[in-house]
Amino acid sequence: MSNILVVILFSIGAVAFFGIALSITLMVKGHHIESEISTNPNMKRLGIKCAVQETREDIAAESCDNDSVCTGNCAGCDIDHSTAK
Repeated sequence: MSNILVVILFSIGAVAFFGIALSITLMVKGHHIESEISTNPNMKRLGIKCAVQETREDIAAESCDNDSVCTGNCAGCDIDHSTAK
């Protein structure tokens, strides 16, 4: 067998194995794996946030220090720097 054929067969086997493994996981758990940080309830419970969310919160907190951006209620400021309704 040539090396190219071995690599192609191994690749097809690996993809098939992981496809079957994900299918079995879906059948056993009954739902897709929650791999997104923002939607995973266990990560939310532990207080883990994605870097983008933390950066947006930091920017919003810094902008709320300026009275021209907020109306004095910095807890009501959203990430887009507009006042809460």
